Amino acid sequence: MNKPIRRVTIALVILFLGLLCNVEYIQVLQAGSLSKRPDNRRVLLDEYSRERGPILVGGTPIAESVPTKDSLKYLRKYPDGPLYAQITGFYSSIYGRSDLEQTQNQILAGTDNRLFVRRVIDLVSGQEPSGGSVLLTINPKAQKAAAEAMGNMKGAVVAIEPKTGKILAMVSHPTYDPNALASHDVATQQKAWKKLTRDKQQPMLNRATQSRFPPGSTFKLVTAAAALSTGKFKPSTKLPSPRVLDVPQTSKDIHNENGSTCGAVNGRLTMSAALAVSCNTTFAGLGLRIGQDVLRTQAQKFGFGSYDLDDLPGASSVFPPNLNPPQLAQSSIGQFDVAATPLQMAMVSAAIANGGQVMKPYLSAVVRGPDLRPLSITKPQVLSQAVTPEVARQLTKMMVGVVAHGTGTTAQMSGLEVAGKTGTAQSAPTRKPYAWFTSFAPAKDAQVAVAVVIEDADIPRSDIAGGRLAAPVAKAVMEAVIGQ
Repeated sequence: MNKPIRRVTIALVILFLGLLCNVEYIQVLQAGSLSKRPDNRRVLLDEYSRERGPILVGGTPIAESVPTKDSLKYLRKYPDGPLYAQITGFYSSIYGRSDLEQTQNQILAGTDNRLFVRRVIDLVSGQEPSGGSVLLTINPKAQKAAAEAMGNMKGAVVAIEPKTGKILAMVSHPTYDPNALASHDVATQQKAWKKLTRDKQQPMLNRATQSRFPPGSTFKLVTAAAALSTGKFKPSTKLPSPRVLDVPQTSKDIHNENGSTCGAVNGRLTMSAALAVSCNTTFAGLGLRIGQDVLRTQAQKFGFGSYDLDDLPGASSVFPPNLNPPQLAQSSIGQFDVAATPLQMAMVSAAIANGGQVMKPYLSAVVRGPDLRPLSITKPQVLSQAVTPEVARQLTKMMVGVVAHGTGTTAQMSGLEVAGKTGTAQSAPTRKPYAWFTSFAPAKDAQVAVAVVIEDADIPRSDIAGGRLAAPVAKAVMEAVIGQ
């Protein structure tokens, strides 16, 4: 063999080996990740050949598959589509999957490794393969109450069972109907997708987990927790409560609502009373006294800086680094660059209600195979001890004062003590403030903790306040869970 032919032969062998290695890499090493991609149409069409398992709330399907007579054998349906859209997500032959339809896809599609034996049995017996089911923690009465109480307001609601971390309700407005995206008619899907993705209101965005807002005065719970945890302060400690706080290194001082002194006597107010009336100058000054490191560590213990809900995509809440005095003063009252999701603020209240323990939030309670055999049952998991049980009791008593005779009276419930905190967070001068409320009830042995944020409401700017807009929504959810 002459030299040129030998070179060509060697080059061809190298190319062949390279092709062989690439095929092995794709078919073996990448097979799992490729099959999980929501835009893998081949896998999606294969999934349509079997019955996809249901997503259940209280035993009732909120997502299910029904037989059809077209080329795609099953159609995905959402009986209460808009009510649960940001939880279920959508299942589309063109646009893939989202939310629970994506995170629980292998169970619902019947491709999970735990179902391998079942798939072999189906193959041998000639049975049509089918997917498993996912039972959620959602309380249907609470979910409906949250949606109805929100009305046409833009925002989100999250309700958690404090002792376990179960998510009892999760509503985001505006919402959408995933049924149009599940249609087998291509034109219907494309029209719905175009409308939804071009909508400036972002109806497919889950504001409960994915949107971060300035928490405003609800963050004063974190500031109070940090101060009490130092052992140098008590709820009865009298703190300066000036009409205006002269903040170092800036001419932009901090003012109280309407320029008041928050009812201070001789210029001072107890921490408990300051929380009840949400006194800005008191808590901004308190933040300056305890320092950013103490405040940041406390925020992290409540969950800031991490995202712990495995079932849905989301964002971690933020307490900013490297603060100067003006930034620290603003951050202490939930302004500057402090940003929190409604889920995070619900976790803050839930931790206080649970003796200071932060529980890992979860939506999927029980995962079952097609034969209804449980494959996994979620067990409550402690994430951290945010505060001691004693500090949690002190904070609870202070939050009860907020609802009993402070800014949160609209959340009062007959015959029950409710613990809560209002918040009205400023944003850009060109937009309205955010109205917040976070709470739990009953104050002793709490059954539910709630966070509500109103991003926008069709009322004058001057009428927007957490107690006026968000607290009644939280009350409706708490009543639904407790059964009042």
